Amino acid sequence: MNPVTHFLVSWGVANSTALERRDRAIVTLAGVAPDLDGLGAIPELLTRNWAHPLDWFSRYHHVLGHNVGFALVVTGASYLLSTKRWKTAALACATFHLHLLCDVLGARGPDGDQWPIPYLFPFSHAWRWTWSGQWALNGWQNFAITGAMLVLAFYLAWARGFSPLEMVSLRADRAFVRALRNRFGAAKA
Repeated sequence: MNPVTHFLVSWGVANSTALERRDRAIVTLAGVAPDLDGLGAIPELLTRNWAHPLDWFSRYHHVLGHNVGFALVVTGASYLLSTKRWKTAALACATFHLHLLCDVLGARGPDGDQWPIPYLFPFSHAWRWTWSGQWALNGWQNFAITGAMLVLAFYLAWARGFSPLEMVSLRADRAFVRALRNRFGAAKA
């Protein structure tokens, strides 16, 4: 799945229980964190015409961040940075693993190639998650999930008074919620 979908799914999970803004952000970012290993695309693109290009995306995406080792790091950091430590860390671990599950379900490349998830890395190379029914990254299923998560985010923003925008700008968040409530009426308290 794409990072936007992972973000929206994780934000939905972060809103499954009462958490403060900071803890919701931590849970949401934990669900996107596995794709940090995708940042290798930048040097790979910049060096593609060099004599010795850097193949960091091709080699390390779905490896460095998509495993139990990185899950432990993200969960531990979530615990340390949060106010409701155990609840936030548990949800962060859940969104991290939900990211991995979503990638196993729907991240097949256009050439039909799958990125197996080396779950036990860096401790072992023995177990790699794959699924023969994996749908394409641009498959209708991913678009449907993204659409459903957008509807959920809009509904939660209208009903609860905050949206995913709270992570970047409280002012933009308030304006968005106000626009939703002006359009659809005030939420029942």
